[in-house]
Amino acid sequence: MSKVRLIPYTVDEVLNDTKVVPPGITLIEAPSIWEQGFKGSESVVAVLDTGCDRHHLEFKNQIIDGYNFTSDDEGDPTKFDDYSGHGTHVCGTIAAAENGEGVIGVAPMSKLLVVKVLSGKGYGETSWVIAGIRYAIKWRGPNGERARVISMSLGGRIDTPVLHRAIKEAVAENIMVICAAGNEGDGDHTTDEYAYPGAYPEVVQVGSVTLDEQISRFSNTNCAIDLVAPGEGILSTYLDNGYATLSGTSMATPHVAGACALLIEKCEKEFERPLTEVEMYAQLIKRTVSLDVDRRAEGNGILKLTSFASSLRKEKQTVNYHHN
Repeated sequence: MSKVRLIPYTVDEVLNDTKVVPPGITLIEAPSIWEQGFKGSESVVAVLDTGCDRHHLEFKNQIIDGYNFTSDDEGDPTKFDDYSGHGTHVCGTIAAAENGEGVIGVAPMSKLLVVKVLSGKGYGETSWVIAGIRYAIKWRGPNGERARVISMSLGGRIDTPVLHRAIKEAVAENIMVICAAGNEGDGDHTTDEYAYPGAYPEVVQVGSVTLDEQISRFSNTNCAIDLVAPGEGILSTYLDNGYATLSGTSMATPHVAGACALLIEKCEKEFERPLTEVEMYAQLIKRTVSLDVDRRAEGNGILKLTSFASSLRKEKQTVNYHHN
């Protein structure tokens, strides 16, 4: 069985305390959705990563359940603690609580299903990831909750058919699967770099931009990129009740996962019915604005949850690579 690993990322700064809406969350315009009364309530996001610091003040009421598929803690399935910091950072971008302290996530009223599929060293068996995906598909909460989104900031260079099949199973169950594009980019938008599962057409593949809306040099480029989100200098939760700024497509991915939690709540209220994964994908991609760079780099553009409506971009310009 092949191996997967954390997509390489950088830790820019570790902080003991902060009190701010992270700039990446402002950039994708999440606060504008909050003002409309939507903060991700009832949405469960499964985070397949290195676990989460369950004792962080930002997650007091955010974690609904979890499971450990790795060899950490002698394989105890109940111990999904994070010994890396990566998973904790991802979880914070999605759902850090609105408590007047620290940071706030994109969807601060969503719930986290923490699925540990990578060890504290940042590596894991592909079989752990497959098991984690299938666990997220079958999981049901105490009130019948289901995971609506899977967020994966991990990858490998090997196309593994059984992993691809598990992802197809998730999508067939109307779960949106959000994956990092990878950080092997060479700064040349005309060349292709692939990491799996991000490169599978069924997933939403997320590239990275700076806080100045420039494509990150490290961000993989390929013809299956769906959209881009902030991935450099991203402030979020970290180990030991702390905070840190990290960079990588790993950091861009949870911005989109959190946005999906917001849109599920908002759009299903507006449509007065559950939406399929294909319908939710359309709602997500509608909320992008082109940066006027190569489609291999930006896909459909940068995630903008509200200002997309005033964009001059015409609908016919939207490129939809999903499910091809």
